[in-house]
Amino acid sequence: MHTIRVWDLPTRLFHWLLAACVIGLIVTGSIGGNWMNWHLRLGYAVLTLLLFRLVWGFIGGHWSRFTRFIYAPSSLAAYLRGRGRPEHSVGHSPLGALSVFALLLILAAQVGTGLMSDDEIAFFGPLVRFVSGETVSLATGYHKEIGKLIVFVLVGLHLLAIAYYKWVKKQGLVRPMMVGDKQLPVPVPSTRDTAGTRLLALVVLGLCTAAVSWLVSLGNAF
Repeated sequence: MHTIRVWDLPTRLFHWLLAACVIGLIVTGSIGGNWMNWHLRLGYAVLTLLLFRLVWGFIGGHWSRFTRFIYAPSSLAAYLRGRGRPEHSVGHSPLGALSVFALLLILAAQVGTGLMSDDEIAFFGPLVRFVSGETVSLATGYHKEIGKLIVFVLVGLHLLAIAYYKWVKKQGLVRPMMVGDKQLPVPVPSTRDTAGTRLLALVVLGLCTAAVSWLVSLGNAF
């Protein structure tokens, strides 16, 4: 067996911070009241993390790059028939990649509509002033109902997939995302996870934070 560094530290931190923020958003959104202040802050945090992952998907570690888990339909079909290639068990499998992209897109839609939502009581997104009332109504409806339901479903499916891989396929997905390494029967390229790459990730995160702060400030500019 070969010990391979699959997930670099920035990718692992992104994963767990995103999970914590999503849980926090669900809790604060359900409680309401003054907790909506934290709901807004967590929403901005998720937007920052999503922007970071978008950039990191192009310049990050080997197995974190989008090019490593964008599969052709034929690869997905072969994987579902049990004929997947060895590298499919290293990073994101073809089926896992679909789950990742779906979750990122749905969270992006949820955050985007949240920026244009208005509860007509005390809280509203920073972009409400820049769109029509009809757009605000549609965004609010999606954010509070359809989008919220889809997030619940995708999170549930994600947890079921982890359980399935653990108990049926005998492949633990949680530990590698915590420590970064996997024990694999074949040698494959390791992800570069050095002080330099971590510093680069910190710079990217800082730029993403600045971009989100600027976006939020637009709502306070009038």
